Amino acid sequence: MAEAYIVAATRTAGGKKGGRLSGWHPVDLAAKVIDGLVERTGADPALVEDVIMGCVSQMGEQGINVGRNAVLASCLPESVPGTSVDRQCGSSQQALHFAAQAVMSGAMDVTIAAGVESMSRVPMLSTIRLPEKADMGHYMSPEIRERYPDVPEFSQFMGAEMIAEKYGQTRDQLNEFSLLSHQRAIEATNAGRFDAEILPVEARAYDGGSSGEMHTVDEGIRFDASLEGIQGVEPLKEGGYISAANASQICDGATGVMVVNEKGLKALGVEPLARIHHMSVLGHDPVVMLEAPIPATKKALQKAGMRIDDIDLFEVNEAFAPVPLAWLEVTGADPERLNVNGGAIALGHPLGGSGTKLMTTLVHALRQRGGRYGLQTMCEGGGMANVTIIERL
Repeated sequence: MAEAYIVAATRTAGGKKGGRLSGWHPVDLAAKVIDGLVERTGADPALVEDVIMGCVSQMGEQGINVGRNAVLASCLPESVPGTSVDRQCGSSQQALHFAAQAVMSGAMDVTIAAGVESMSRVPMLSTIRLPEKADMGHYMSPEIRERYPDVPEFSQFMGAEMIAEKYGQTRDQLNEFSLLSHQRAIEATNAGRFDAEILPVEARAYDGGSSGEMHTVDEGIRFDASLEGIQGVEPLKEGGYISAANASQICDGATGVMVVNEKGLKALGVEPLARIHHMSVLGHDPVVMLEAPIPATKKALQKAGMRIDDIDLFEVNEAFAPVPLAWLEVTGADPERLNVNGGAIALGHPLGGSGTKLMTTLVHALRQRGGRYGLQTMCEGGGMANVTIIERL
């Protein structure tokens, strides 16, 4: 079987809700990332055989196959197809897995895995709330309700609260982790460690206005972050653990990687950045929901014949602070290797775009630090988790 190689990885800097990317139509923002990947590799656009794009809220401007629409807005010819994937927060990580599987099988030689989410223009939970208002029903069918009779709705927020309680975490611990995320993101930004991965795009306000400035810095980072300020944000539930300050930020952004096999490397005439060493996905409890990265990591390491200490860097999505903290406790991973440039609490979580966003950061961080293996995982709605292990080349 052929190998799968990452030859380019890029992302936009994250934009806050209503912020510097909110004026972009998500299709056009995703197209910019596709163009950026082609430019970075110098590839003939016609060599790209498929674009697989993660997106969670596939309606409105992100509807009617956002992956194909992004192709039509990009430099790629009409002959390049595109499709869209929804595995909730792991959508573009799953897109990467599909792209890698395509080139490993030999069915294709050059693919693009990408993700996009404009949470300003297509708000989170739109695909649930708008159909309810239109009397189109609810995703929880009678059979699901019979299986989970005491669960009115699967809730990531409640899942995060459950994890904090299960692992005996305190609000102080969660808030301290949140501060660390900002501190690491600030350090990485000031040191220029994101420069190689960020694709500059024009800053556009929600009303369509443009200052002519380029957006190159993740807008969610609180450069004046303090523990006192974070602790001052009230929990979302009275007496609870989770607040807006220790959860991931609503974010606009687009991300992507180009994935090829040996034939693709020759056709493009490029050197690989990394090799896909392992891919897997696991289903787990949909009520607690966010705990899946823990058993998924164990399964992935077993299948790959590796130990946790074999991994040089980890990217575990900071959907909520309890998730990576619980993951650290159970896996025994070195916390100094986790989210070394900060995570979604500081940088933002553009839902369907976060999978290839984390992979982009992981690829570049391994190269900067001289590490060999990197592992990425993230919790996903419905109680799932993808795991990807890469080897830097």
